[in-house]
Amino acid sequence: MMAKRGQRRLGRAQHGALWIAVILAAVITVAVGALVRGKSFIVVSVLMVIYCMVPFFVSFERRRPQARELVMVVVMVALAVVSRTAFAWLPHFKPMAAVIMVAGIALGPSTGFVVGALSALVSSFVFGLGPWTPWQMLSFGTCGVTFGALAKAGAIPQQGWSWRTRVLVGVAGAAFVIFVAGPILDTSSVFLMLSRVTPEGVIAVYAAGLPVNAMQGAATFLTLLFAGSPLLDRLARVRARYGMMDT
Repeated sequence: MMAKRGQRRLGRAQHGALWIAVILAAVITVAVGALVRGKSFIVVSVLMVIYCMVPFFVSFERRRPQARELVMVVVMVALAVVSRTAFAWLPHFKPMAAVIMVAGIALGPSTGFVVGALSALVSSFVFGLGPWTPWQMLSFGTCGVTFGALAKAGAIPQQGWSWRTRVLVGVAGAAFVIFVAGPILDTSSVFLMLSRVTPEGVIAVYAAGLPVNAMQGAATFLTLLFAGSPLLDRLARVRARYGMMDT
């Protein structure tokens, strides 16, 4: 019994190390792609998909899950994409980050990263592919993996949120979008808009992105406040019924 527990701990440690390597590789790849410019974003986008899928399927191979877990990932990606396209009429108000955070909380950090990266890629076929696409994949993937890690550490309940928890998680989600996910996207504008990177130019880009990030943060807060708990409760019932584990 103790040997099996030790093996499980070793497996989790190896999986965590693999994900750290994946995120570092993603950051480096996106940065290099931005420096190269041109059509490099196509290659970078493909590499991002490969990066996020490798540890995901390593985890799947270790646990030998059923196909319904893949279906759950597809459903969450579809829901995230729909949440973005449904508000196309309202500039910058997109609940997609909140849906990705919920996916990470309910299904684990690995799945959260996958849902975030793939949702950004798939929705870009509606809103337009470009050099910003890999940055979107990295940004939204970070939303999923971060809130998944917080839930795994016990900082965020996976179901049964009180209104106090809804408000706190909503504020945390909005703050993350405004100060982390949004600036990651703004960084792409630094490479795309500035012919010469200067402190003044960088400050101007981030300042111009702040109102957009604030609007995204508001959408994230409202979505987590009103829809986060019901969606998590539904996902918890599905996970309990089919014996799904966090990844």
